[in-house]
Amino acid sequence: MSRVRVLVGTRKGAFVLTSDATRERWDIGGPHFGGWEIYHLKGSPADPDRLYASQSSGWFGQLIQRSNDGGKTWEAVGNKFVYDGVPGTHLWYDGTSRPWEFARVWHLEPSLTDPDMVYAGVQDAALFRSMDGGQTWQELPGLRRHDSAPSWQPGAGGMCLHTILVDPSHPGRIFIAISAAGVFRTDDGGKTWRPINRGLRSEQIPDPTAEVGHCVHRIAMHPSRPRVLFMQKHWDVMRSDDAGESWQEISGNLPTDFGFPIDVHAHEPETIYVVPIKSDSEHFLPDGRLRVYRSRTGGHEWEALTRGLPQRDCYVNVLRDAMAVDSLDPCGVYFGTTGGQVYASADAGDSWAPIVRDLPSVVSVEVQTLS
Repeated sequence: MSRVRVLVGTRKGAFVLTSDATRERWDIGGPHFGGWEIYHLKGSPADPDRLYASQSSGWFGQLIQRSNDGGKTWEAVGNKFVYDGVPGTHLWYDGTSRPWEFARVWHLEPSLTDPDMVYAGVQDAALFRSMDGGQTWQELPGLRRHDSAPSWQPGAGGMCLHTILVDPSHPGRIFIAISAAGVFRTDDGGKTWRPINRGLRSEQIPDPTAEVGHCVHRIAMHPSRPRVLFMQKHWDVMRSDDAGESWQEISGNLPTDFGFPIDVHAHEPETIYVVPIKSDSEHFLPDGRLRVYRSRTGGHEWEALTRGLPQRDCYVNVLRDAMAVDSLDPCGVYFGTTGGQVYASADAGDSWAPIVRDLPSVVSVEVQTLS
């Protein structure tokens, strides 16, 4: 029988939650790395027992942890990040017109086929790759050498490269998102990049329709249709049907179009999920009600999913990496909150129940479906 493993990164450690295919009873493992910020925790699609974790603190710096047994044991595999040929860790390195700081790894994206290959998106915004299971990291410097790089600005959480999507059908194609610069695409494995933000509009920047400068919170795609991208922006939910060449707004009847996460149903490429937040200055739920919104039509038409979720006096947030789906049928949907709750739906969002309550503030949620 299939099993599900939910990987939860929090402000004070990592947790590994496991269940059988019914997704009714859960075993809670952790905390791993208690007291440390775990910004992201993700498993390799090529080896279900291989997990990577981004462990960081302002005092001790950045460390990558690796597990080869599904999270039972861990080893610190390295903090050797090489920036365009300059080795070191937690330092300033040369930008085109100003210094760039290596602060933390925001997102880890393992290769679809090689368990020893993994990408890392960092703050300040840069992209790294390891070919030896996280022991050493080399920057793909073409991104930071882009002509627009001097104009990139930090979002409220820092100038972070927070999303990495690898196209399973196009060797060499990777999408990344930076707050606050926008979305970029490479078609040659990271040697060259170009911004793909046409159709985005941001009133907060000098030119609202500029090629670069948009605060993108998250992008998502279904692996069967990698040319279709969905985006949660600082304001607006957006869609592209041409691999990012153009974008159209699909916020429709959402109560607010501000939010952080966005994800796609495992078996229905036109079914997407978001969690609206009140505003960019009030990072909590509208009306104190926890509602996930689902569109079964690829946007515009949205329904509130509330069964099993608190509908009064709830003022948590759901961060950009804190939502994920499994590949069972029916599809499971999971998200974590800044209040330390992790909720799961075993019926594609129709009903919800908490897996665990009272964790530290949840930063990331990832899911593995295990045979």
